[in-house]
Amino acid sequence: MLDSHLIDVKNLRVEFETNSGIVIGVEDISFSIDPGETLCVVGESGSGKSVSSLSIMRLVEFGGGEITEGSLEFNRGVEGEVDLAKVDPADMRSIRGNEIGMIFQEPMTSLNPVFTVGKQLTEGLILHKGLSKSEANKRAIEILKDVRIPEPERRMTQYPHELSGGMRQRVVIAIAMACEPKLLICDEPTTALDVTIQAEILALIDRLKREHGTAVLFITHDMAVVAQMADRVIVMYRGNMMEEGPVEQIFENPQHDYTKSLLAAVPKLGEMTGKAFPEPMRILGDEDKYEVVMAAAKAKQEIAAKAGEVPPLLKVKNLTTRFPVKKGLLRRTVANVHAVEDVSFELKPGETLSLVGESGCGKSSCGRSILRLVEPQSGEVNLGGVDILALSPTELRKARRDMQMVFQDPFASLNPQVRLIDQVAEPMRNYNLASGSEVNDRVASLFDRVELPRSFLKRYPHELSGGQRQRIAIARALALNPKLVVADEAVSALDVSVQAQVLNLLMELQADLGIAMLFISHDMAVVERVSHQTAVMYLGRIVEIGPRQAVFENPQHSYTKSLMSAVPVADPRQKKIASDLKFKPIPSPIFPVSHEAAPSVYTEVSKGHFVLQ
Repeated sequence: MLDSHLIDVKNLRVEFETNSGIVIGVEDISFSIDPGETLCVVGESGSGKSVSSLSIMRLVEFGGGEITEGSLEFNRGVEGEVDLAKVDPADMRSIRGNEIGMIFQEPMTSLNPVFTVGKQLTEGLILHKGLSKSEANKRAIEILKDVRIPEPERRMTQYPHELSGGMRQRVVIAIAMACEPKLLICDEPTTALDVTIQAEILALIDRLKREHGTAVLFITHDMAVVAQMADRVIVMYRGNMMEEGPVEQIFENPQHDYTKSLLAAVPKLGEMTGKAFPEPMRILGDEDKYEVVMAAAKAKQEIAAKAGEVPPLLKVKNLTTRFPVKKGLLRRTVANVHAVEDVSFELKPGETLSLVGESGCGKSSCGRSILRLVEPQSGEVNLGGVDILALSPTELRKARRDMQMVFQDPFASLNPQVRLIDQVAEPMRNYNLASGSEVNDRVASLFDRVELPRSFLKRYPHELSGGQRQRIAIARALALNPKLVVADEAVSALDVSVQAQVLNLLMELQADLGIAMLFISHDMAVVERVSHQTAVMYLGRIVEIGPRQAVFENPQHSYTKSLMSAVPVADPRQKKIASDLKFKPIPSPIFPVSHEAAPSVYTEVSKGHFVLQ
């Protein structure tokens, strides 16, 4: 191994033993990483990119995998080189978390739910760095400040379930960076994060790389993140390396067809400039399908053109949702989290209104409040002439036929022990809409609708990929022919090509069925692609709302502008991870019980385009 390489992976092969025989996770890949270099591994679900990183950490064997061939030469400095594939478990424990740190994709599964954030952050510092408890606490608070977590002292005493998804991911990143490792493995670390937090986390990892010479193995399916972070890029597909090269070469002169299709599926901010209506994504090699979806989109545009005469389906007025903060032995309410504060908007049939903003801004709470999955404090929600907030439990159950939700994580929202046919049929059986063979026929037609083979009917959720599971969630949401669908980060965890397919599917279904969609997302490029109307949320309030074209092409509020500036660009020559990104700390949404919130007052800057004063 050359002195300059920190790690040298040669001819790695990883196999998994399953009931149906041996499955190859990684067939034969070789790469090296130098100190201070970022190598991005890009590919879709199942390409083997995560298996490669878990092999370096020797965690793959805990998931039933085995390194059957190849070597993983790691340079430990004064201690010399070791082959990680052959290191004994005791030595591996001293390397793992200390010399090699790892940031996992799903923060809730990588954090221990029964320990506080502080306990989990200080554990590695005490174990590997020999710090005392007070020294470790002090250092942990500094690290939390580094990853831009507000009120770090308070966060130290909280448990993972008390934090938002974005906040949990920042805690995971803080834990991985605590011991200042030589190699930092980042497995989709920014997938669940908002653009501003993502921009800062990328800048933070980049700073660590520059200041400490840390090598970074960055695994992602987001080509814009690759353009911002990578020095070199590896493109993987089904356990094999398709292409490798410097980042500029991969983006500007891709050689492999698969790389070209990946780049073509990336939604880019600004692509919709000058277009009044949403358009489907163009998927390489599937042009016929694109024409079909385009025709459906045109039909939707005709619906939208007539929408002036159509009354709104959903009217939300002065919606306010607060969560109590309880303390003491008697669990008295000492403060309130102002999750949704004085939110108003209207949504017409066949239209999409996107709620966009950072983690913790209240967008998911707003969607759940409209469906009464959480109970709002006050306000009005009128769906098709029905006052949702005034309904009794029995009446609300009937009203739920008209409003359905697609959640962010389909694996969590599907029952792992129930076959897919029964999960999609369940809403119809609950409401006695169909029985016997009629149910099966309807489920089969829903599978056709979301483009899943009927052979999947008898399968279980774990037998499907992430994108396929999300299609099941969409099929289940459509089972009752709802008038309103709330899609809460429905495509944020999907690969770019799968994301493009699911977005096209949602747009096609909306055009065919005239569904009104509340699309909750932190991905500005996706929002620009699918929206008719866009509302930007910050600290529980809508700060800017209007037609998508007006908001994106003429943003007025300073927060909207900062969101736009933080969006990573899929061009390695336009890097945004330097010091030009300036963000103010996010204020706390917690206020005393006695606090009287001021009403939201808006200025109309153009027709239908309102900005918070």
